[in-house]
Amino acid sequence: MTHFFKQYPLSLLITCVIFYLSLCTVPETEMDDIPFIDKWAHVCMYGGLSGVLWIEYSKFHHSIRFKQVIFPTVIFPLLLSGIMELLQAYCTTTRNGDWLDMAANSLGVILGTVIGYFIIFPIIKKKKR
Repeated sequence: MTHFFKQYPLSLLITCVIFYLSLCTVPETEMDDIPFIDKWAHVCMYGGLSGVLWIEYSKFHHSIRFKQVIFPTVIFPLLLSGIMELLQAYCTTTRNGDWLDMAANSLGVILGTVIGYFIIFPIIKKKKR
C-alpha cells in the first residue's frame, strides 16, 4: 500500500482537492453566467485527475498492462465521481447530486484516458530511453 502513495502522490492530492471542492459551498462568481461552466469544471477536474494518474503510472511502468492501468486511470476516477455525486445528494444541504455532472465527470475521464494513452505515455516512454 505504501508503494501506491509513493507512486501516486499528486493523484492523491488531486483526489483530496476534488473531494473538498465537491462538498464545499461554492460562492457565486461572475463566471456563473458562462453557459455550462459547472460541467466544464467537472470535465477538467476528472480529466486532470485521469491525466495525472497516467503521468504517474507512466513514470513507474515501461509498458501498458491494461489490467494494471484500468483501475487507477479509469475505474477509480469513475467510482470517485459516483461517490461524490451520491455524497452531494445525500450528505450536504448546499449541493445536489446530478446525472449531468456524472456525465461530465465521465467525459473528463475518457478524455484524460485518451490523452494519457496516446500522448502522455508515449512521451514519457520516449524520454525514458
